[in-house]
Amino acid sequence: MNEQEIRRLVSNVVTRLLLQEEPANTVPVEVSARHVHLTQEDVEALFGPGHTLTHKRNLSQPGQFLAEERVSVVTAKNSFHNVAVLGPARSHTQVELSMTDARTLGLKAPIRQSGDTAGCPDVCLMAGSRMICAKESVMVAQNHIHMTPADASRYGVADGQKLQVEIETERPVTFDGVVIRVREDYALAMHIDLDEANACAFQTGESGRLVRQEGAK
Repeated sequence: MNEQEIRRLVSNVVTRLLLQEEPANTVPVEVSARHVHLTQEDVEALFGPGHTLTHKRNLSQPGQFLAEERVSVVTAKNSFHNVAVLGPARSHTQVELSMTDARTLGLKAPIRQSGDTAGCPDVCLMAGSRMICAKESVMVAQNHIHMTPADASRYGVADGQKLQVEIETERPVTFDGVVIRVREDYALAMHIDLDEANACAFQTGESGRLVRQEGAK
């Protein structure tokens, strides 16, 4: 058993222990700030030939990590500096922003699931004096819930299904069309962006409640 498999096993056990006293329709919620995923080719274009992303700390999803490297996201209208890069390298460079971020940059970014970048706006990425044009890269991530197959069975849902989820805060907000994403190497968590977190006055540790099924895709 390798290190990644051990982490996934521990994460799944801890999640189940934490949920033992929770209602069967409650899920943990995490906030995803603006960040960038890079291809290995773009990593080298921005940080030098042969460079690989430097692990800083693990993220909640097994195998995913925050890198030491940072980039600037630049358009003719505005820019964001010191933007987080997440690893490992991917097959397509992807820039995930909130709707407010996209408007600040003068971009009309579509709401998409991760990996669905066709037709997304282009943007420039910079690291020091190096710059690339990241084609079809900018999106607003569709809110979603990561689950293992065991989690999906427990909640009675399926991959690709869409639900309503109420974020249980002092200012509760119900989100429609939250996508269920099921894979063996996921850890249970709902992901929302900063706009969504601010709308419901979210505080770390608060949870979401599955309200109503809208049917499967």
